Amino acid sequence: MRHPAVPARPVANVAAAGVGRGPGTTGGVTVTEEQGRAPAAVVFDALGLEYERAFAGSAPHRASLGRLLELLAPGSRVLDVGSGTGRPTAQALAEAGHRVLGLDVSPVMVGLAARQVPGAEFRLADIRETPLPDASFDAVCAYFSLLQMTRAEQAAVVARLARAVRPGGLVALATVPLDVEDVEAVFMGQPVRVTSLTAEAFTGLVTGAGLTVLSEEHEVFTPAHPEAVPEPHLFLLARRGAR
Repeated sequence: MRHPAVPARPVANVAAAGVGRGPGTTGGVTVTEEQGRAPAAVVFDALGLEYERAFAGSAPHRASLGRLLELLAPGSRVLDVGSGTGRPTAQALAEAGHRVLGLDVSPVMVGLAARQVPGAEFRLADIRETPLPDASFDAVCAYFSLLQMTRAEQAAVVARLARAVRPGGLVALATVPLDVEDVEAVFMGQPVRVTSLTAEAFTGLVTGAGLTVLSEEHEVFTPAHPEAVPEPHLFLLARRGAR
């Protein structure tokens, strides 16, 4: 996933989840007019498969998925927040035999994912507004899907995701570990506003939600894009307590 550029340094992976809905009807969901669209929906409708091409080669992302897959019981129920084009996350999970529900705010991304990963279910939805019953999933993934939320929203969403997995369930998260708040940036030619946290602060947010971190991987990835620069990525795999 290509990171938005910030003066003097990059900010990464503004994945399209949890920040509003786009116009039109997708998957039976009617969405709002243009002026009501969230920034992430606008950005990722415009990018489409270009986003996938830039980030599909991320070995650290696939390694994170591999760690999750090793721990999942057969036929697990998994929520993919910010499912994008469906690849690689939903595809890897579905091909391993898991039941996957992907949520994204971009109608274009939801349509692409449904076509590319027919073995999973995809819905147009805002994670901040979508009901998530407690203990309703065996695992939740949120790869780079919080970066256009405020810090308060990021904390609230992580807490909701922690409650959404069953006791002993798994949460896989990825972010760009930088100390930036509401920064104007350019992401693959699209204007965005980005908020992130340092690695220490983000890990603290995760443990504060009642999760135990099982693995913490710091990586640098260069997207396959003409304007790409090396980008810091943080991958966390965490578990909800048994009670």
